[in-house]
Amino acid sequence: MTRREFLIAGAAAALTRTSALAADGDLTAVAREAWLYTLPLIEMETVRARMITAGAAQNTIYARRVLADHTSRGVTSPNNDTLYGSAWLDLTQGPVTVTLPDFGKRYFSLHLMDFYTNSFAVLGTRTTGSAADTFTLLGPNDAAPAQGHVVRAPTARVWALARTLVDGPYDLEAANKAQAGVTIAGPKVDPGTAHQTHAKGREPNAAWRDYFAEASRLLTEHKPPATDLAIRKRIASLGLGSEFSPDKFSAAEQASIEAGVAQARALVIDPRFRGNAFDGWYYPGANLGNFGQDYIARAIVARTGLAALPREEAMYMRPTGDNGNALYDGRKTWRIHFDAGKLPPVDAFWSLTMYERTADGQSFFTQNPINRYAIGDRTPGLKTNDDGSLDIWIGHDNPGPTREANWLPAPAGSFTLTLRAYLPKQELLSGAYRLPPMTPA
Repeated sequence: MTRREFLIAGAAAALTRTSALAADGDLTAVAREAWLYTLPLIEMETVRARMITAGAAQNTIYARRVLADHTSRGVTSPNNDTLYGSAWLDLTQGPVTVTLPDFGKRYFSLHLMDFYTNSFAVLGTRTTGSAADTFTLLGPNDAAPAQGHVVRAPTARVWALARTLVDGPYDLEAANKAQAGVTIAGPKVDPGTAHQTHAKGREPNAAWRDYFAEASRLLTEHKPPATDLAIRKRIASLGLGSEFSPDKFSAAEQASIEAGVAQARALVIDPRFRGNAFDGWYYPGANLGNFGQDYIARAIVARTGLAALPREEAMYMRPTGDNGNALYDGRKTWRIHFDAGKLPPVDAFWSLTMYERTADGQSFFTQNPINRYAIGDRTPGLKTNDDGSLDIWIGHDNPGPTREANWLPAPAGSFTLTLRAYLPKQELLSGAYRLPPMTPA
């Protein structure tokens, strides 16, 4: 670890300790911690409310039949490798049955997240195999059936996100057929109108009053785990989940709360807290997808990479950027060079995805003349060098006819990247393998 990496890690640890030891009555620290703690609930409800408003029923899976593109703005940091299927499951009226078809050699995962964005199960290629099977998903208090495969959810509402690999343009029809075999059946549930309540609190820069009013409602609906009791006590002075009343705070106290929220907002888009930096790349922490009491990491992922899979399912790496901010200038040309035999070690596939960044830290595909949003081991026509090495060229301008096959187009302004490695091998998980740096061409 370099001195810079050590200092950054120390700063992150210090901030975590400061949050953990926030003095009772220090409303700036309390508000900062409360905002970070509840952000995953806000982000999950934002996605759920958007689907309900669009007419989606609960306990029903909706499959996207084409790969995501620059118009896909529903969830931050989408991929361009897999078809998505999305279902919001409501277990308050009883269990839900999930049936998966035989996927053969095709990569598939059904990612199950509780309302705090923790991944309590991933069904599919890595964990349950490719053969057809059926699973019963239970709520926190449901009695388990005597037989069958049972998965218990920590919260009564669950987001199920299916990913079905598309192995190139020729494979879309077959991928759609495989995806259609995923079925979900459960009780009909009326979502009511609660998702419309305090909707202002889910806006990207919501006023603290609106934000905490919505957070308070969601904390009431989704009981926190017992292991969150310490932080719940630290933020109790705000009255979230019980008697939140913004008018009870004096003008000075309201100013302190607003300052704490501003600090939290700045923190979630600060790249120094996105993982460990090595050789020009940020690597995810070991707790990705199952955050425990690391509420800072959980909040950052909820805002910048909602629904990220656990590391053993997929690793997400971002280059550190020109100035450590994970951003690059698209007007320049950049190169990533993989030596022969040194491509990312995976048991499934890898891809490098281009994004433009919004002001609040979210990432979306950027429109480009060749409609290429990612490049990787399945990109048609990708060319290796004579010695077996591979160069990827990145930038707004076409790098020329001899390099165009390996070109990942960028916007004219700033951009960020994510390299995804699905089913990473042990050398990538352990850190024995490191990605080559991104350099100016």
